[in-house]
Amino acid sequence: MIALLVDDFVRSALREDLGRAGDLTTDAIVPADAQGTGRIVARESGVVSGLFVVERVFAVLDPRVHVASAVADGDRVSPGTVVATVSGPLRALLTGERTALNLISRLSGVATATSRLVEAVAGTRATIVDTRKTTPGMRALEKAAVRDGGGANHRFGLDDAILIKDNHVAVAGGVTAAIEAARRHAGHLVKIEVEVDTLGQLDEALAARADIVLLDNFTPEQLREAVARTGGRALLEASGRIDAATVRAVAETGVDLISSGALTHSARILDFGFDID
Repeated sequence: MIALLVDDFVRSALREDLGRAGDLTTDAIVPADAQGTGRIVARESGVVSGLFVVERVFAVLDPRVHVASAVADGDRVSPGTVVATVSGPLRALLTGERTALNLISRLSGVATATSRLVEAVAGTRATIVDTRKTTPGMRALEKAAVRDGGGANHRFGLDDAILIKDNHVAVAGGVTAAIEAARRHAGHLVKIEVEVDTLGQLDEALAARADIVLLDNFTPEQLREAVARTGGRALLEASGRIDAATVRAVAETGVDLISSGALTHSARILDFGFDID
């Protein structure tokens, strides 16, 4: 991920914190020429994500700040692990501390939540994927965190694949009509996925040659039947209230993909601290 993709977001986050007058506390207490070093330290176990964004936070504040990562995004850490050392003008270190911690904590939480599901389905054919249920403005970062946790990305937005949802089916007048309309509109490189609620709709989607079928809120028994009926003619994605307690049973049905919005909309942060030496 390049700075171009994240710097506007980082500037917005810093503006939110700095407001109109800047960091009143730090500017009052810390001399303008003071230099120092701080360490970002994990306070609990999990998977790290967001070190690049931490770099950009401090680079935007003051390009003289140097961030030396001690681990890599995707690494697992335990309490007390130093993940990065930050050195340079102390005013920039103290001003950027909270924004940097907010971001690495949020993204590492997503990576950690993803890793739990990935570990739970180990040994099956299923791949854990995310959804578009992301924090506005943070989609690229949160989807990178899913990858750091061992998962894979679903579509990034409305413009990179066709996903026919239940409301589209209702408006079109049925699964077949929706797929046919989508195929007339899409280019030859665009995949077509359709969401179905029943095995009958699955049969209709397969007959219309959908590339991927999203099986929404199917029971494990229904998923196994769907896999048998499909026979490899399309990729099958299971979705709907999937968590660490249920994901293994879903994976063992033989589906190809398991999508979970909870990876991004409900992940708890991973706690980090920032300690000045």
